[in-house]
Amino acid sequence: MHANSGCCPLSFPKFRPAQRGQRLAGVASLSSSSSDPVEHWMNANLSAEIGKVVKGRSGGGSGWARTTIYETEKGQKVFAKVSGKGSEHMFRGEAAGLSAMGVTRTLRVPRVLGCDDLEGGGSFLAMEYFDLGGALDQFKLGEGLGRMHLARPEAQEALEGRFGFGLNNTIGGTPQPNSWSGGTGTEGWINFYAERRLLHQLELAGDPGLLRMGKALIERLPDFFDDVDQISPSIIHGDLWSGNIGGVAGDDTPAIFDPACYYAHHEAEFGMSWCANFGNEFWRGYRSVIPESQGFQRRKSLYQLYHYLNHYNLFGSGYYSQCSSILRNLTGS
Repeated sequence: MHANSGCCPLSFPKFRPAQRGQRLAGVASLSSSSSDPVEHWMNANLSAEIGKVVKGRSGGGSGWARTTIYETEKGQKVFAKVSGKGSEHMFRGEAAGLSAMGVTRTLRVPRVLGCDDLEGGGSFLAMEYFDLGGALDQFKLGEGLGRMHLARPEAQEALEGRFGFGLNNTIGGTPQPNSWSGGTGTEGWINFYAERRLLHQLELAGDPGLLRMGKALIERLPDFFDDVDQISPSIIHGDLWSGNIGGVAGDDTPAIFDPACYYAHHEAEFGMSWCANFGNEFWRGYRSVIPESQGFQRRKSLYQLYHYLNHYNLFGSGYYSQCSSILRNLTGS
């Protein structure tokens, strides 16, 4: 995503997803007479704030969404994603995650401007646009991320010590189940990570060898947390790699976007660190807020496993060896 830092003020209202089959409050119906229904929605709902759309250009795409950057008569820009999937299965979880991170006011996070289903199928998510031409301050990224992890949870369930999120979302194109853990603290987290993360991906993979080793690992999960007194839920980005991080032009606060958020053990944030290029300055900033736990290095590959399994499920056999190797190392098999 690329954007203009002056697009929209960062006020971060809490995003409240509509119930199944309902539209978001205040969102106009999208007319099938418009050649671009997202542009039609923006002109119907945002023109008083940012002006009518005068042009749009492609922002690229992925296997599960295409993007457009719109410019308005007032010189504002909006970044929009469109998917062939309905918003309940694609964008509502992302919109809620952006809001959950944004209310912490620790890093730059795009403000959600709209999210809805499109007539005729598919859905869209429109948000504040950032111009990612600025320098990335690794220390401020680490420090801001640490403060985000320590922020008071917005969700009542997380305040009670439970793990999960208010709705399911996606990790890449893979559904990510987030129903709240039954327990709290370290035991609640272990159960959540075992069932909603590892077992979920292992069952999607459907490989007998991976599943066998994965179940053996799940039996041993408590052993990986013997240095932790009590784990408290932190809002995490959930898919934090270099492609979802950027420096915003004209603002020295780093930006994060494209999340797969949930309330988790904060160390789970680093499951994608193999793709994140975190340098010494990042870790210096992060550890100035959250000191390293004794067992962090041991748990690192445990949290990476979830993402390697997801890459195996998304992209195929090229990731099988990493999954198998991590499982063998973690189980001693």
